[in-house]
Amino acid sequence: MSELLRIENIEVFYGPSQALFGVDLKMGEGEVVALMGRNGMGKTTTIRTLCRMSQQKRGDIFFAGHNIAKLPSHKVAQLGVGLVPEGRRCFPNLTVEENLVAAARGDVWTLEKVYALFPRLEERHVQLANTLSGGEQQMLAVGRALMTNPKLLVLDEATEGLAPVIRTEIWSAVKELKAAGQSILIVDKTLSELLPLVDKCVILERGRTAWTGTPDALTDELADRYLGI
Repeated sequence: MSELLRIENIEVFYGPSQALFGVDLKMGEGEVVALMGRNGMGKTTTIRTLCRMSQQKRGDIFFAGHNIAKLPSHKVAQLGVGLVPEGRRCFPNLTVEENLVAAARGDVWTLEKVYALFPRLEERHVQLANTLSGGEQQMLAVGRALMTNPKLLVLDEATEGLAPVIRTEIWSAVKELKAAGQSILIVDKTLSELLPLVDKCVILERGRTAWTGTPDALTDELADRYLGI
């Protein structure tokens, strides 16, 4: 399996406050990796740093054969990192279809393929994004990221706050994407649905990589120590 992403010992500060103290993460092409940890342990900061929305003071990030540690965020997106951010952040005054078309790049993921993955979006294609339910907006955010034809899809809090029926649809879509060979880095708290889908888990504790391993190796003791469940 070819390496797709390697994060090495990144340290990040917000002003004088240090948020990351040495995060390491590796994943190969076609892998689905869960980035885990309790709230405030550095998951979103790690994702923001990968996407170049936060800048590290030390460490390196290699993606698809490029050192992206000093690149601006739009260059990283062009290299193939597609982000579904926490809070969705759809363009509120554009329709569903306009949101999707605005992000279109490449020809593997098309409107037709996104609509096949999320039929609700086709039903609401002329509806403004700000009139959609939270779950529909999450589908739209995923579809918009896929329209960039990413090498790596990053899902930050994939199903947080969504109704159970919508969570089921999101997890079904992730399963379908995995089967198609899509590389995915995912943050989510619902372990019962997350763990069967991922190849590897990376747990952060106080801004550091505390544990890396397969879902089968994540014992109840480890989960209790690092995830508080």
